[in-house]
Amino acid sequence: MTTTFETQRTALAGVVAIPVTPFAEDGSVDRTGYRALLRRLLDAGITTLTPNGNTGEFYALTPEERRTVTELTLEETGDGSSVLVGVGHDVPTAVASARHARDLGARMVMVHQPVHPYVSQSGWVDYHRAIAEAVPDLGVVPYIRNDRLAGARLAELADSCPNVIGVKYSVPDAARFAAFARDAGLERFVWVAGLAEPYAPSYFSAGATGFTSGLVNVAPSVSLDMIGALRSGDYVTAMKVWEQIRRFEELRGANGSANNVTVVKEALASLGLCRREVRPPSRPLPEDERAEVAAIAAGWSV
Repeated sequence: MTTTFETQRTALAGVVAIPVTPFAEDGSVDRTGYRALLRRLLDAGITTLTPNGNTGEFYALTPEERRTVTELTLEETGDGSSVLVGVGHDVPTAVASARHARDLGARMVMVHQPVHPYVSQSGWVDYHRAIAEAVPDLGVVPYIRNDRLAGARLAELADSCPNVIGVKYSVPDAARFAAFARDAGLERFVWVAGLAEPYAPSYFSAGATGFTSGLVNVAPSVSLDMIGALRSGDYVTAMKVWEQIRRFEELRGANGSANNVTVVKEALASLGLCRREVRPPSRPLPEDERAEVAAIAAGWSV
């Protein structure tokens, strides 16, 4: 029987939340705090979660911690069809992580952009093919940050791996995204705007139907307002939401996104929802910047 992945495709066409990974005072993963943050998202109406995403500090977690985060997420949601587990690193590690997620009930994995300094386009295909072929029953979503990758390469990958069902596209260029999606096959994949709410309106106008979000950890209702407006084609309202979140996202994106996670955790800390600590190479915000983040978070209906 051919797997259609319709449930997974539907889950991608919305707000794809990237939960933070809170740390306890001793530096370990705060399991209770993480569950509470997940429950807050789920209770607010967020249905699709990506444990072990970049906002979850994927590259700063140990293999055991990544497994723990996956396990906690699937236990809390109770529905693996809407959990998109982040996997990556070398091929054997990524495959082992994907199989671990599958065995726990997950139905999708997101493959992080390869961090090898020398990535050829054909090698990109080989890397993702090896992972996708190892878990043919899972929906696979490549995370694309490489502006040199051609859309035809994604089509090539999907020709041999029909379980490649969606794309998290994170190149900050809406025109390039529009061309890439059409070269790969606009209707063939679910296109997720991987640069979150700031890029969602422009990417939706070019064919995206979902967007990732780290801001959703802080203000789920704001992200839901954005997806509601975009689904109805109301770009005037979508841009009003865009203005509302603009400064918060500018702070996250400053200096090459150095404080991408830091700002989110600082906002959560100001609301008493988790500790502010992040792991190197990220760092906590200095005292003089914390007040602005707290004021923004306090101003949202959370």
